[in-house]
Amino acid sequence: MIPVMEFRQFSEQQPAFRVLKPWWDVFTDYLSVIMLMIGVFGCTLQVMQDKIICLPQRILSPTENIRAQKEMKGLKTDLDLQQYSFINQMCYEKALHWYAKYFPYLVLIHTLVFMVCSNFWFKFPGSSSKIEHFISMLGKCFDSPWTTRALSEVSGENPEEKHQKKSGTLRSNIAMSPGEGDLETTQALRSIPEKTVVADKPSASVLDKKEGEQAKALFEKVKKFRLHVEEGDILYLMYVRQTVFKVFKFLLIIMYNSSLVNEVQNRVRCEVEIQYMTGYKDFECNHTMAHLFSKLSYCYLCLVAVYGLTSLYASYWLFYRSLKEYSFEYVRQETGINDIPDVKNDFAFMLHMIDQYDPLYSKRFAVFLSEVSENKLKQLNLNHEWTAEKLRQRLQTNANNRLELQLFMLPGLPDTVFELSELQSLKLEIINNVTIPASISQLEDLQELSLYQCSLKLHTTATFFLKENLKVLRVKFDDNRELPHWMYGLRSLEELHLIGSLSPDASKNIVFESLREMKCLKTLSLKSNLTKIPQSIVDVSSHLQRLYLQNDGTKLVMLNNLKKMSNLIELELVRCDLERIPHAIFSLTNLQELDLKENNLRSIEEIISFQHLRKLTCLKLWYNSIMYIPEHIKKLGSLERLYFSNNKIEILPSHLFLCNKLRYLDLSNNDIRFIPPEIGVLQSLQYFSVTYNKIENLPDELFFCKKLKTLKLGKNSLSILSPKISYLALLTHLELRGNHFELLPKELGCCRTLKRSGLVVEEALFETLPSDVRAQMKAE
Repeated sequence: MIPVMEFRQFSEQQPAFRVLKPWWDVFTDYLSVIMLMIGVFGCTLQVMQDKIICLPQRILSPTENIRAQKEMKGLKTDLDLQQYSFINQMCYEKALHWYAKYFPYLVLIHTLVFMVCSNFWFKFPGSSSKIEHFISMLGKCFDSPWTTRALSEVSGENPEEKHQKKSGTLRSNIAMSPGEGDLETTQALRSIPEKTVVADKPSASVLDKKEGEQAKALFEKVKKFRLHVEEGDILYLMYVRQTVFKVFKFLLIIMYNSSLVNEVQNRVRCEVEIQYMTGYKDFECNHTMAHLFSKLSYCYLCLVAVYGLTSLYASYWLFYRSLKEYSFEYVRQETGINDIPDVKNDFAFMLHMIDQYDPLYSKRFAVFLSEVSENKLKQLNLNHEWTAEKLRQRLQTNANNRLELQLFMLPGLPDTVFELSELQSLKLEIINNVTIPASISQLEDLQELSLYQCSLKLHTTATFFLKENLKVLRVKFDDNRELPHWMYGLRSLEELHLIGSLSPDASKNIVFESLREMKCLKTLSLKSNLTKIPQSIVDVSSHLQRLYLQNDGTKLVMLNNLKKMSNLIELELVRCDLERIPHAIFSLTNLQELDLKENNLRSIEEIISFQHLRKLTCLKLWYNSIMYIPEHIKKLGSLERLYFSNNKIEILPSHLFLCNKLRYLDLSNNDIRFIPPEIGVLQSLQYFSVTYNKIENLPDELFFCKKLKTLKLGKNSLSILSPKISYLALLTHLELRGNHFELLPKELGCCRTLKRSGLVVEEALFETLPSDVRAQMKAE
């Protein structure tokens, strides 16, 4: 006999694929095996036994008939064995109905077609790869310790009981990767609340690092697989087509078998023209297997009918249910994980098929579709990677003399951050979709928070804590999602620094809508593209002392609102495309420092109005296009620092030096050729810079400014340095590089505080000094 195992290849599939076989596919598989056995049995009989036995038929005379009865002998045919074999073969080919001859072969062929059709979607290249990936991920998700932990947290499920219940079934159906599905670890995670993740617990109470990384990789695989599979419906179409094909084939088999089954008969009359070989033309034949084949055919028809009815049910299930959409509503209700998304197309179809096997698979798989679950896992991995000790090693003192922790491009915010009780400043860069928990209240010394391109939310307790404790907030944003709406309620905030591109409408309606609630705000810095000063800034003018506006070159107009900010002591309008000094500034009687850097100022005749600003001590007009300094500058008697660098000034008016309180004067990067001798009036001058000009000589009066500590003369056309340099006994920094000096005066040795590091000059020129002077400067 032909062993049935020889046909196994037509229906062979991976054991893991069983989870995608609903009950009707399993049932029809068993029916196919029975039909296959019928076909193989019939073919075996057909090959091993005689198919038909024939005898010649002749009409006897009465005398011969009586003689034969008396002698009790058969009729003599005078045929030998070879002739009988020839007759049997001829009658089998000519007289026997084709259905009776080929019935077992038809059964075998039809059954093989059924078996191939039932499993074709598992073999087709376009669908088998998706199925293999899905089954692989399904098994890993089912046995992942993270799945057990997530479900036990939200629904109180007993992971030990569930895992023991399903582990045997899963191992028999799904091939798992080594190292995954650790039962002991899964059991240990059944009731751990999220807030205890960062506590110093034994390792058995939380996922270890390896399990966390494996779960993280699973989330990424599921996410990418979902995007890929939801694009098409090839799996659904393949299954529908093979089911419809089985239905049509069932109808075909039933129709032609029902009409032909009666053609299988025991007695067959045969008439063949072979008298010239045997002497007979008519024969009476017996089909030896007709009775058995008849019974088998009826049995086969019954099996096909059951097979067909099952296929019809499968067709009904396919066409009358929405299998291209899958809702996790029951999982959301049962587990409380409300963000599990519904899926569609092939992804949905495979989940429907899984539900026919065991709905628990879909429930556990759904955990890896939840962003909340993914974020919890990321948080857990973060806490493993960023321990409190590691974070303490990253603490540094920032420019405000606060102990600062900076975190850059992390997938979240480690909970261990809130164990650093000594932390004073927290700086986060490019960290998105993070909620600051209530545990931030443990950072009692936290006063400064910097958010650079971060989208953060606050727990209610964290909001109350920051309202009472936060003093400085820095935010850099690209869109409104990165601009925290909770900042408007920070009533204890003293400094607010915002960096981001805003349209005028956005700045009015979104950014500054509620600034008036910041009752303690003293410093406001905004680096953006404003065209006007928002009214909401004026709303905090009663306590605002420092206003810094840095545009990206956008012209700032409508500055009348500045008049209402009478308490300003510092004002900065940088890159605002100003062509004149705004008149509104002259109303700020408490102003002490004004910075108009990188504008388009050409004339500053309005400078005379600064005389009303009695407290103005610092004026920065650098990086503009100013051609000259008006004589009215002399009326600014309170000035102590004056910045005119990077302009187009050619002549220095002598009236400039009537501002006798000047301590800092920067005139670098201009076209100045001459320094008036009136500079000697500036007896308080400590810093003087004229680098990158065209000066050829220095007035001796310059050296009467005996409080000078920094003198920058580099990149000019000087050829002689007066010996009166010795008058500058307090000089610590002298820049001479880029001139035409041939030697340096030995009187530099009288500048006792000037060291080699503070003398910026060519090495060859330094060597022209006496050796004792050089030694003195090199000595520390």
